[in-house]
Amino acid sequence: MKAPLIAVLVVGAAVSAAAQSPAPQAPAPQPPPVAATATAQKPPADPAAAAAAAAGVLPPPDYVIGAEDVLDVVVWREKDLSAEVMVRPDGMVSLPLLNDVQAGGLTPEAFRLRVSAGAAKFVESPSVTVIVKQINSRKVSVMGEVVKPGIYPLLAPTTVLQLLALAGGPTAFADVSDISVVRTVDGKTTRLVFNYKEVARGRRMEQNVLLRPGDTVIIP
Repeated sequence: MKAPLIAVLVVGAAVSAAAQSPAPQAPAPQPPPVAATATAQKPPADPAAAAAAAAGVLPPPDYVIGAEDVLDVVVWREKDLSAEVMVRPDGMVSLPLLNDVQAGGLTPEAFRLRVSAGAAKFVESPSVTVIVKQINSRKVSVMGEVVKPGIYPLLAPTTVLQLLALAGGPTAFADVSDISVVRTVDGKTTRLVFNYKEVARGRRMEQNVLLRPGDTVIIP
């Protein structure tokens, strides 16, 4: 009779221990996943212009159209009025139906408005886009004792020191204390002096001017 009693006591102790041990907690409910949403982009009104703009260049803030610049003129849904053109030395471009249109000296927006006015004679409420494909009119020259003399495009704000760096720097024979920037404004030519040694040492930094289209830097 003792053996069954011992078994009953062991089972009772096990049940009591199980009752005292904390029950495993269920994992806290997680918030439902948020479904990823994609913002639908409104299709451009002029897909042809949007595609052409992707191949264009970003003009500097002070940009005006000049000779040899390449422009893409897109009139939405009017291929007969659209064309890629190069600005002639006289500042004109030739467009289908519109013939010669003045572009030189204008901003792209001013030129767009001019084309829109001309296209309105053939199309009701024309949608015109002007894309600058190449900027060939903004150039500066470097002459004299420099490693790589020549003509350089001016597509971003560039100082004299930066241009000299692009040109490989002065040669060992250069007189770097008497570098000139020759500039013509309204038919008047001026000469700005640039002392390479002073600017390189952080002195008289006002000499390190921003270059303008048509400037010529001369290193004697």
